[in-house]
Amino acid sequence: MSGQSEHIVIVGAGAAGLMAARELARAGRRVTILEARERCGGRIHPLPAAEFGYPADGGAEFVHGEAPVTRGLLREAGLSLQEIEGEQWSFDGVDISREDRHDRHKAELQTVLRELTDDLTVADFLRRHFAGNDYAPMRHSIERMVEGYDAADPERASTLALREEWMDGGHSPQARINGGYGALIDFLAAECRRHGVAIQFGRVVSAVAEEGGAILVHCADGAVHGCDRVILTVPLPLLREMALPASARAKAAAADDIGFGNVVKILLRFTRPWWRERKQELADMTFLLSDQTIPVWWTRHPDQHPLLTGWFGGPRTVALAKLDRQGLIDAGVDSLAAIFGVPRDDIARDLVASAATNWLHDPFARGAYSWATPRTREAQALLARADGPVLFSGEALYRGRDMGTVEAALASGRETAEMILRG
Repeated sequence: MSGQSEHIVIVGAGAAGLMAARELARAGRRVTILEARERCGGRIHPLPAAEFGYPADGGAEFVHGEAPVTRGLLREAGLSLQEIEGEQWSFDGVDISREDRHDRHKAELQTVLRELTDDLTVADFLRRHFAGNDYAPMRHSIERMVEGYDAADPERASTLALREEWMDGGHSPQARINGGYGALIDFLAAECRRHGVAIQFGRVVSAVAEEGGAILVHCADGAVHGCDRVILTVPLPLLREMALPASARAKAAAADDIGFGNVVKILLRFTRPWWRERKQELADMTFLLSDQTIPVWWTRHPDQHPLLTGWFGGPRTVALAKLDRQGLIDAGVDSLAAIFGVPRDDIARDLVASAATNWLHDPFARGAYSWATPRTREAQALLARADGPVLFSGEALYRGRDMGTVEAALASGRETAEMILRG
């Protein structure tokens, strides 16, 4: 079979699917993308600029660390980044103060981490090496980061996978895309179409079958697409809902050894930045941490948009599973009222636009992003093998430090395309 005659179906028009499609189409392959939603982007979810005053992100928002693939695409697209600036604050139940990032046990923690050879779950690591009341504040800080930032379960998350993140103290650079992630997705989608990729929306793939030497991709609406290969770039939980050939099903079972976490994200736009008016020192605030129902908030600093974004990640988000969109917004307003000591009605009165998503409830995501368990690297190696007509790709399969990010999705999509092109 010549490369030019090969037809490849990609399931999912998120970052991994679009990246793989572009690379394959540029090399002359015939590519069709089947996307369940009526838009590209997947867990990148642009929100209307008319409502929020700028192109807001209801899903992925930050560019983490060096992110070379992302930054390279941004240069291609003529898009720029704004580095995150400002201070981190915290609410201890009584006062709001600048976050004290000094931990007197930091040197001891880093020594133990450097010497660690056998992987442990985070919970086991803390129990084995840092038990006792003296270490309680450090354990709380680590567990809060694992659950909130990584959306992971400390009882399952890999310590070795998180070691680099802890060693730099969470100080790796972070930035936002001017124009939001939606601008990058628009660029990739346009690139795909320019190279002849067919993108079909509203196509919920229910099964992939091998019949008579051909691959048939079945959609819930009855459409069937024949191809030579298929690349599945859907979030891990959706693999369990899809009928697959026996060989691919055996590989997909390994996904159970890769963690997949949930996030609740709330955006609240106000008539004015009332939090700065209430406490002048908060003019430089980026992040605000607390133990409220919605525990993490951030601003657009240094931009002056009067908007606060609430974030709750990890297994404890199950406590909010019964709340609908308005219930989540109410929980966010209540949390802000408790943090700032302001009547909730005063906060609600200044609210002009809002959005809230519990990503567990999204039928085409079933959660937010992946994280590593002690068995994840073996599972990734198995899933990423190009040893059959059904391939897997996405942020969960990237074996670098950026696993779980948009960077990981883009890099994995490119790697999958390169494997196919190498034959």
